[in-house]
Order: sequence, then C-alpha cells, then structure tokens
Amino acid sequence: MLHGAGCSDAPPSQDDPMTGDPSGTGGGSGPGGACQPSGGGPHWLLEGETVTFPVACSTGLALGGDAFELAELPEGAVYDPAAGEVTFSPGLDQAAVYEIEIRVAQTSEVGRVKIGVADDWADPSNVPVVDPARYPEEYGLPVFFVSPGPEAKEYAPATIVYRGRTYQAEAELRGESSLSYPKRSYTLKFPKNDKFNEPDEAGGFTGRRKVVLASTFDDNSYIRQRLAYDLWNRLDPGHIQIKTYSAVLYVDGEYRGLYTVVDHVNGYLMEDHGYPQDGNLYKAVSHDANFALTTYADDGKMKETLHDGYEKKEGEPPEGEPGAFADLEELVDFVATSDAATFVAEIDARIDRRDYENWWIFATFIMANDSAGKNSYHYHDPAPGNVFRFAPWDFNASFGQAWETSRERASQRVDYTGMNLLFQRFLEEPAIGDPLRARHDEVLHGVYADDAIQALVDGYIERIDASARRDEARWGEAYRSYQGWSGRADFTTYEEEIAYVKAWISERWQHQDALY
Repeated sequence: MLHGAGCSDAPPSQDDPMTGDPSGTGGGSGPGGACQPSGGGPHWLLEGETVTFPVACSTGLALGGDAFELAELPEGAVYDPAAGEVTFSPGLDQAAVYEIEIRVAQTSEVGRVKIGVADDWADPSNVPVVDPARYPEEYGLPVFFVSPGPEAKEYAPATIVYRGRTYQAEAELRGESSLSYPKRSYTLKFPKNDKFNEPDEAGGFTGRRKVVLASTFDDNSYIRQRLAYDLWNRLDPGHIQIKTYSAVLYVDGEYRGLYTVVDHVNGYLMEDHGYPQDGNLYKAVSHDANFALTTYADDGKMKETLHDGYEKKEGEPPEGEPGAFADLEELVDFVATSDAATFVAEIDARIDRRDYENWWIFATFIMANDSAGKNSYHYHDPAPGNVFRFAPWDFNASFGQAWETSRERASQRVDYTGMNLLFQRFLEEPAIGDPLRARHDEVLHGVYADDAIQALVDGYIERIDASARRDEARWGEAYRSYQGWSGRADFTTYEEEIAYVKAWISERWQHQDALY
C-alpha cells in the first residue's frame, strides 16, 4: 500500500525501519522477525530520473521475489518479482514523498520503503508540486509552502503548509538591505490557537507564534547563521537561546530554495525563557546603538537622544510615548558617564554581565563585524530588581565574510571597543577585563574548540548538501551578478565556500588562542 510520508530531524538512524537495517521494526515486523522486509532507502531522486532498488529480507532469509507484495505502487513504478527489484521513473507531475508497504504473507510481516521525488523546477515542462501536503520534505529537509507570497513589510493572510499540516496564518517580508535580494526573507505569524510546531528539528521548535525564514542569498556556504546561533547557544545554556534549522521554501508553488529557520526574538520567546511577555524589548538597528553619548560615525557629535540606534519592539509605554526608552537610556547613561569604581560596583545591578561578556567573546571569535553593537536585542523586565538580558541577531557578516560578502582575514585582532563602549568599559577595568580575557581562552579550549566546531559544520553539511547544490543551481548566477557585490573577483562555489569557512575557523582559532 502507498502512504503519505513524514520527515525526521536527522538522516535515518541505524535502527530506523526506513533504512532497512535489520534492527528496525519494519513498520510492524518487530525485532527478531524472520524476514524483516526492506527496500533500503530512503531513496531520493529528481522528477525524470530513475531509481532501482532491491526488495529482500534484511535478516538474510532467502525468499523468492514472488513472496513480496508491493501494492499500489505510484504511476511509473514497477516491481519485478523475477529480479526482486523496484524501478521507478516519476514524471514531471509526481513530486511527493511516497511510503510503500512491502508485505510478506508467509511470515505475516510488513516493511516500508520511502521514496522522495524532488520537484524538477528547472524543467520548462515542469508541473509545480501538485499536493504540498504530500511533499513534507525534500532531500531530507522539511519544506514550507507559503501562498500567497507577501509583497510588503506588513502582515497579510497566507496559507502555510508544513509537514502535511495546513495553517491559516500571516506572512510579511523582513529585513532592510535584504529586501533588494531576489531571494528575500520572511516572517511567518501563526494563530494563537494554532501555533507552529516542529518537534524534531533544533531539539524541538514548538509552540511558536512567529518564525523567521532567513534568506541564504548572501551566504553561499548556507551555514553562517546556523553556526553563529549554535555557538551562542552552546556558550552558556543560560543564554536566551535562539534556535535554528535548515528548510526548503516554495512561495506560490515556486521553488525559492534553501533557507535558515530562526526563532523570532519577541515577547513570546522571552516568556519561553521565564520572563514576562510584556517586558521591554529593544532592538539595536544602527551602529549608534553603542552605549555612548556620541554617535558612531562621529565620536565628537552628541546623540539627539540616548536611545539613538534602537527601536522598541515590546513593552509599555510603546515607542513614541514619553518614557518609552527610560530604562534603556538610564543604562546607556550609566555606561557612558559612571566613574571606574561606580561602574565596577554597580554594573551587575543593571545587566546580566555574563550575557554581555559572552557577547564580546562570541563576537570577537566569529568576527561578527555587523553584530557587535548593532543587530542585537536587549530585554528588561522593568519590575524592581531585574536586569537587562542580551540576545544576538543577524550573522551574514561572520566567519570571514563582511555583510556585503567581501572577505575578512582570520588573523585580524578585533575587540569592537570602538563600536561598543560597554566592551571598552569591561576591558579597561582589571577586575572585569582580566577574568574576561582568561575566560576567552577557556572557551577556546572548551565549547569553541576547533574540532568541536568543525564537527558542527560537518553535521550541517551532511544534512543540507543536496539542497545546497540545488539552491546554488537556482541562485548561483544571481548571487554572482548581484549589484551589491558583483565587483568581487574572488567568488567561490558552494564547495569552495565551505572549504573557506572551515579553514577560516581553524586559522581564527589559532589567532585567538595566541592572543588569549
């Protein structure tokens, strides 16, 4: 029989019945079954390609081909009992995930084999995915279908299909410079009574009201955002954790490629971390968010307000009302004007210092040149006794790449004191700076060990490789010719960029280890 198929967080494990491993349950055969019928797999192919695979007992029991029954094979699939093989050549309208039952009457066992047929978007005669509910994954990655596609930075109704489930939700464009990309980023907003749920990816990505689909157009390694957030999360489990995973997106039936799914930083996320949803949440949107009295571009020019560079995203009173930024302005004033003794004595009453120190360790290691002041979130529950928490954001500029994709040498010394006065205050006070530098070295030899990071990268590649190559085929030329960076003479392929990132990480680790 033929069934709709789901998908999983990782490549099938060795005890997954879909792999055909003898230890699997075989969809009801159970451990120790005489035959444990299997077709191997999962098998992935493109529409128009052909796959052939044997059907046999994974236990080694010898049965004739006619002992296996494969009912309701999809059109274009044939089982040959004499050869004991299935051959499937799907047409251009058969993109779907198929789960086929393999029955053995004489042992009363049932196994299953999964066949994934990817949409051949590049064929001029291609038919868009007929039933998104039967296309829950593509080359092992989950798939979002969004329709209609948003056209503005304003929420509009949208139907979202994910893992066979349909949500009546909303979607909007997001970003600033990325709005001009041909492959744009989106925010999805789900109903209060029908929140987004992804139980397997990222250790569980469940109960989300808002989800970000971040374009990878400006990162042809496809991993920078994921790696940055994972390194932040691993640095301290007590951080505001921002989860990510990779997925494929179709908008209005059109293939849009490989995306990074990212937590949306908002009051709901803070509530998930045990804080009031209605606390004050500020986003640093320009480099004037530098904890100084003066602007970033001209350190002799006074800011118009102490909250220059920030937007208020959550909390009362809202932006535009008197006192909207009062607690943030008090923090900026304290960082900018307190004397050394007062700063050391009182900073811990204002911020979770571990958060902000870790921001410095994290940003300097990955060289997050656009996220060491700007592109950050600061949350404060204004009730007495509470302190500011920090959360990072936006890492296309990291791991050897600037925001416009130009190259950044791994051997540069950066401390970001020029764009973040709080970092300067930390480092110039021996009571804070000396232990902080020592802890940087501890982190390098702990959670940021080179081999540990390389293993993370290898894990991403194992999951996304087929999808990354498919995305490169769709967007590679547009990436190289994009006006924002078309003048580069050092473009890389996806494979070359992965090699570049891995080598950059190792060189960066050596450089930082020599410093600290």
